[in-house]
Amino acid sequence: MERLRRTLERIPELDEEAMREARARQDRLTKPQGSLGVLEEISVRMAGIFGEPRPRPARKAVIVMAADHGVTEEGVSLYPPEVTAQMVLNFLSGGAAINVLARHAGAEVRVVDIGVGSRVEGEGLIASKVRPGTSNMALGPAMSREEAVAALEVGIEVAEAEIERGVRFLAAGDMGIGNTTAASAITACLSGLDPREVTGRGTGLDDRALEHKVEVIRRALEVNRPDPSDPLDVLSKVGGLEIAGIAGVMLAAAAARCPVLVDGFISGAGALIAAGLQPRAVDYMFASHLSVERGHRVILERLGLRPFIHADMRLGEGTGAALAFFVVDAALKILDEMATFEEAGVSGPE
Repeated sequence: MERLRRTLERIPELDEEAMREARARQDRLTKPQGSLGVLEEISVRMAGIFGEPRPRPARKAVIVMAADHGVTEEGVSLYPPEVTAQMVLNFLSGGAAINVLARHAGAEVRVVDIGVGSRVEGEGLIASKVRPGTSNMALGPAMSREEAVAALEVGIEVAEAEIERGVRFLAAGDMGIGNTTAASAITACLSGLDPREVTGRGTGLDDRALEHKVEVIRRALEVNRPDPSDPLDVLSKVGGLEIAGIAGVMLAAAAARCPVLVDGFISGAGALIAAGLQPRAVDYMFASHLSVERGHRVILERLGLRPFIHADMRLGEGTGAALAFFVVDAALKILDEMATFEEAGVSGPE
């Protein structure tokens, strides 16, 4: 708990002076003011995050948190739980979508076993298992409060280690069969919406299976009665170990003045928990894309984050975030490399 407490206390405000200077330069670049839309907004906020009026692209890493969920006992996924461990091995061998897209973006991939249900080993794996999967939240709490804190602190520790290695731009990805059920439960609880309004098809459920999934989530909320004013209570009762780890990554990034990309629905659920623990953490978050999962839009609206990409994606792993690295780098290069009216000898607006 001490590591978590210290991290929450260290999260600073954005550097307003750096943002003013970045905005002033944006407004002098050879274009109509505001004509590059979200790229301008990104560059100004990145200036505030880094405390530099002309920040430049930084070393990147995608941290993929992997864990299993006891709620799969209720038949909420088309895939069996053993797929989580199998996909971890795929990540380690470089054969998954996130590996391909991260390589394309020049980002490293770090895979963390924070709660995979079976034993998994491989070169490069960060073995930080808090417990081998959560309990079935439809019958009782997914984990204890102490385990939720431990998983948050794993995320903090992993992110801090990457930052110490020179990484200055993080993305938070996930792997865990059944985790859209946990993310939906978290979103329903923290938004006050009915589970039906925030629950999607996950791995591709048909209408009947989707209805069953909604009922399982509704039952989990009734059995556990998580307190929406207490993010740790929500996380421990209806969350997931990888969601906790993602929240920890986001908090550590903010504490170190590093931007962090929120990927899809699962990553978004982690962002909701992080924001509940320390609202200033949201200043350091960027939303990569809008997932097909219904609850993702709800999360982004609550966080006030605007997604860059609309591509009907719903894979997770950090894939949307890997694509968004390009958008952020483009925004930074525009701010730094584009000429001002004065520099180019171009007449500005009268």
